[in-house]
Amino acid sequence: MACSNCSSGGGVPKGCKSNGSCGTGGCNKLPVFDWLSNMELPSTEKPFDWVEVRFKNGRKEFYHNANELTLQVGDAVAVEAHSGHDLGNVSIVGELVKLQMSKKKFKPEKQEHHMKVYRHASEKDLEKWAEARALEKDTMMRSREVALRLGLKMKISDVEYQGDGTKAIFYYTADERVDFRQLIRELAQLFGIRIEMKQIGARQEAQRLGGIGSCGRELCCSTWLSDFRSVNTAAARYQQLSLNPQKLAGQCGKLKCCLNYELDSYMEAVKRFPSPNKKLKLKGGVAFFQKMDIFKEMLWYATDSNPNDWVPLKLDQVNEILEANENGEFPEDLGDFRFEEVKVEKVTGLEVADFVGGNAEDSITRFDSPKKRRNRGNNRNRNRNRNRNKKQGDKAPKK
Repeated sequence: MACSNCSSGGGVPKGCKSNGSCGTGGCNKLPVFDWLSNMELPSTEKPFDWVEVRFKNGRKEFYHNANELTLQVGDAVAVEAHSGHDLGNVSIVGELVKLQMSKKKFKPEKQEHHMKVYRHASEKDLEKWAEARALEKDTMMRSREVALRLGLKMKISDVEYQGDGTKAIFYYTADERVDFRQLIRELAQLFGIRIEMKQIGARQEAQRLGGIGSCGRELCCSTWLSDFRSVNTAAARYQQLSLNPQKLAGQCGKLKCCLNYELDSYMEAVKRFPSPNKKLKLKGGVAFFQKMDIFKEMLWYATDSNPNDWVPLKLDQVNEILEANENGEFPEDLGDFRFEEVKVEKVTGLEVADFVGGNAEDSITRFDSPKKRRNRGNNRNRNRNRNRNKKQGDKAPKK
C-alpha cells in the first residue's frame, strides 16, 4: 500500500514527509508509529545520534550516526557490515530510538564496536543492491538442490544478499541439528561469495515469507506482530473452540497467534461463572454441567436420571440454585428453571413502519425488474377469432 505522504508514493525509499507518523505502513514492513514526531526537543539538547535501520523482511538493527547526517524515515543508507557495507532503509530516528533500544535491551555503551552509518546511498549503490536482490531467488533454488543432493534434512526458506553483493545469509528451518559444513563449502564455491547460515523457527519463516491468513487479511507476523508468545491449546479451551488442528493451525503449522488476542477477556468473563465441577443438587437427584455460552450467559445441565435432556439455564438461575443448596434447600425439579427463548416471528414484507435502518415507504423489491403481465383475456379472444377464420376458410367453395 502506497503512502500519500511519501515523496515517492511509497515505492522507492527516498524519504517520508510525515517522518513516519502517518501510520499507513507504506514505507516500512513492521512499521513503528512515530508518536513523537510533532514534539520538539529543547534547543540546548543534542539530537540522539543513533538510528534504526531496516533490511529485507523486517530485519532491523541499530547504527551510530557518527557523521551527524540528516536522516529521515525511509532514507536509503549505506551502513557498516562485518565485512564491506550493507544497504537498508532508516525506520526510526530521534528520541523514539531510545525507547526501542530499551525495549530490545540494547545498550550502546556496552557494545565493543559501534556499527556506523557511512553515507546516504548513491545511485550506484542502489543499482548494485538491486542486482544482488535479483539473484536471491535463483540462489535459493540452487542451494536447495545442493542441500537435497547432500541429504541434509533442512529447508532453505530465504536468501538475503548484502548490499555490496559480497555476502549472503541463508535462512533455514530444521527439526534437528544439521551439519552443513560441506554445504557451505559448495555454496561458496558455486556462488563466489561468503556464506552465513542462520536457523529460524517456523513462525519466523512465515513472518519472512508473508501470506494471507484464514481471516482474509495479511498475516499479523508479517505486518505488525514483532514478538512471538507461546500459544497452547488451553487458549482454545477457554474460548470454547473445537480442538481441530486444521482450523487452529496457521500457515506456519503452529497454533495461530490470534488465539491469544482475546484470551484475557475470556478468562475474565469465565470468573463470573461457577466451576464446571460444581453440581446442582435436587430432591430427585443431581444435575451435572454440560456446556456454557459466555456471550449469552447460558449454562446447560443434565440430571443423572435423564442425561440426554440438557436443560438451559441462565447464569443468575444457576447462582440462585447453588446459593439455595448452600442453605440446605433443594429444588423440586430442574425443569422448573428451564429458560425458554422468545422466538421472534419473521416479517415477510415491509409492512412494519418502524423497522430500523430503512424507510418504511420504500419497498425492498423496488430494484427488481417488473414482470410483464399477460393479458389472458385478450389472448383467449385472439385465439378464438383465429380459429373461427380458419374454419370459415375451410368451408368456402374452391374456385
